Amino acid sequence: MKSQRLLSLDLFRGLTMFLLVAEGTGLYEALHEAVPDGSLGAAIVQQFFHHPWNGLRFWDLIQPFFMFIVGVAMVFSLEKRRERGDSQAKITAHIVKRCITLFFLGVMLHCGYSRRLVWELWNVLTQLSFTILVAYLIHRLSFKTQLAISLALLGLTELLYRTFWVEGFNQPFAPDHNFGSYMDLVLMGKLNHDHWIAINALPTAAHTIWGVLAGKLLRSNRQPWKKIKPLLLFGVAGLIVGYGLDWAGITPIIKRTATTSFVFASGGWCLLALAFCYWLVDVLGWRRGVLFFAVIGMNSIFIYLFSNTVGSQWFNGFVAIFSGGLDRDRRRNGGRVERPGRAGAGMAAVLAALQAAIVLQDLTSTFQPHSKEKGDLPCCWVPWTGSSSPHFL
Repeated sequence: MKSQRLLSLDLFRGLTMFLLVAEGTGLYEALHEAVPDGSLGAAIVQQFFHHPWNGLRFWDLIQPFFMFIVGVAMVFSLEKRRERGDSQAKITAHIVKRCITLFFLGVMLHCGYSRRLVWELWNVLTQLSFTILVAYLIHRLSFKTQLAISLALLGLTELLYRTFWVEGFNQPFAPDHNFGSYMDLVLMGKLNHDHWIAINALPTAAHTIWGVLAGKLLRSNRQPWKKIKPLLLFGVAGLIVGYGLDWAGITPIIKRTATTSFVFASGGWCLLALAFCYWLVDVLGWRRGVLFFAVIGMNSIFIYLFSNTVGSQWFNGFVAIFSGGLDRDRRRNGGRVERPGRAGAGMAAVLAALQAAIVLQDLTSTFQPHSKEKGDLPCCWVPWTGSSSPHFL
């Protein structure tokens, strides 16, 4: 079967990247400061912040979306490489190189955050380097085998956390006193002050594996509704298992340690979100606004790195010089503004980032193939390494 683009995936990925870029500008913090405590607006804005421990908010789903989308897109990327004649050895070498690159990009970002050389493995890119490799190594196995491996990873995680015996780290669901925290000390000699865990890559590999399975389903010759139905059924099943484990007091939903209940619940939302995007775009034929978000998602690695380096460390402050007047909650001292308008800076930076993405699309579209079907959008699989192969993040 000839590899085809999936516009619904473009939309899903673009929406996720849009939200990440907005977060990098400090927009959500500014909105949190602007809305009154206890109001409906405050409750809505709160969903754009990670839950402090036991619970699930919308923002806790962004990283699972990220990892799940990688798996879906991997199917199309690998098939395109096979169609052009790449050998399995060449494809494997490409994947290994990509994973090594992602690993070190994640480490470098932490150096940028700290403004010094550090060895920290908490970044999503570092964890993706592991989940991509695992998903790739098993992607040609049967559906049942891949599903069983993903469940085995979750079972292994649950077992390690519950049976770890070292004193001080034998409390599976207590911050900084669990197996994951112990492994952070082994791997990095330090703990994260927000209780994030590096070996979250082990259970969240399930997200990327499930993405591969969903990608194979969408790429199959089944009728559209026969593709949507399994996504909905498995999505609902994930929600029932995840929330059920939490509500029954068996395993709490904790994003920061990626408990099994969290992986199930967030994985369920991933499947349902993909089903909705597929139904809206590829079944109903909705096109309005798709290109807008597809442009954002087509260079996701670049945009993520930009928003976490140049964007957050320089660009936001520069834009704040001109947008300070947009912040209605400025503090003044004798008529002098003591703090730049963060809300204005956030909104302006989001718009500027989108403008940059659109310009980038104009520059790169010259060098990539375009679909010849009437009403279709330009190809959105844009390489970020300079090679001719499409990236899948």
